[in-house]
Amino acid sequence: MKISRRVHHAASRLHKWLALIIGFQLLLWFASGALMAWLPIGEVRGEHLVDRARAEPLTAELARVDPAMLARIAGDGTEMITLRRVDGRLMAEAGKGDTARLFDPLNGQPVGLLDDAAARRIANAAWTRRPPSIAETRLVRARSTEYRAQLPAWRIAYADAENTAVYIGALTGRITAVRTGTWRLYDFFWGLHIMDWAEHADFNTPWLVGFALGGLVIGLSGTLLLLARWPLRRRRASL
Repeated sequence: MKISRRVHHAASRLHKWLALIIGFQLLLWFASGALMAWLPIGEVRGEHLVDRARAEPLTAELARVDPAMLARIAGDGTEMITLRRVDGRLMAEAGKGDTARLFDPLNGQPVGLLDDAAARRIANAAWTRRPPSIAETRLVRARSTEYRAQLPAWRIAYADAENTAVYIGALTGRITAVRTGTWRLYDFFWGLHIMDWAEHADFNTPWLVGFALGGLVIGLSGTLLLLARWPLRRRRASL
């Protein structure tokens, strides 16, 4: 393949400068990808510490629940009602996602926000071993890089080696997130990987698209240089 000297020179300069600019981010992509692939996802999610799916068994109270009352709680647009025990008390959870709320299934009244004591009991009961001492309990009302689920939520911070924080949805009593030191390390490198340094959530940022296209141009320009120089190497080898 014959390429003019001007095209060869332009491709060489483009390849060199793009490699200098994008090369560091390429190293971050490789390093962050390797770290995220190496860390077990169950450990990142804190599944070895906290069992989010743990449920208390239902009792004879179910016989007192009137199906007509559940239908009234559901109202219009609710697809499903879940009966479950929350902090030792039978509850009906109606709604889905951020719209989910707790109701008393016997009288149909909304429960309202769980208090901090109930949140601590729920968090402690979910530990797979003896829970460490609690360092702090506070109500979270705004999303952050550490927490992006239903609000408001109770943040139960523990004084353990992983600096574990268990988030309890104040409207549902569900464990909505478990954050550990391992998760925070993973999330930091995830932010570097997708080039969303503030929120660590948007993987369609202009920076990511631009650098990905730049990496593609590096590959194409390198291929062009290879094709341009290959006959020259072959001629030199035949001399």
